[in-house]
Amino acid sequence: MSEAWADRRAPSLREFDLLARDAYQSLPEAFRALCGDVIIHVADFAEDEILDGMNIDDPFELTGLYEGIDLTSRSLDDTMAGPNHVHLYRQPLLAEWIDNGDVTLGELVRHVLVHEIGHHFGLSDADMERIERS
Repeated sequence: MSEAWADRRAPSLREFDLLARDAYQSLPEAFRALCGDVIIHVADFAEDEILDGMNIDDPFELTGLYEGIDLTSRSLDDTMAGPNHVHLYRQPLLAEWIDNGDVTLGELVRHVLVHEIGHHFGLSDADMERIERS
C-alpha cells in the first residue's frame, strides 16, 4: 500500500479546479440548470478581506463560500449586480480531507460545492444533504 502513495502529490490549483468542475458536472442536470449564473472559483485560501469580514482568524476554518444574493432574496434590480460566486479553498479542503480520513477528496469537494450552491437557492442544510445523496 505504501508504494501506491510514493509518487503522489497534492493536487495543484489547476487540478483542484478540474476536480471541482467534475464534481459540478456530477450533479443532477436539473440542479445545474437552476444554478444559472453561478461561477466557481478555486483558490488556496480566502482573501484576508473575506476572513476579516467573517471574523475568521484561521484561514483553514473556511473551506468554501457562497458570495451573492440567493434566489429567494433576489429582486429585479439584483439581476444587474452580476453573477454569483462559489469559492472553494484548496488548502483548507485538503486539511479537512486529511483530518476526516473516511471520504475521498472528490467526495469532500462535491459536498462543499453542493453546500455552497445550496446557499444560492436559499436551501437548508437538510435540503442540501438530500440533493447530494441523489
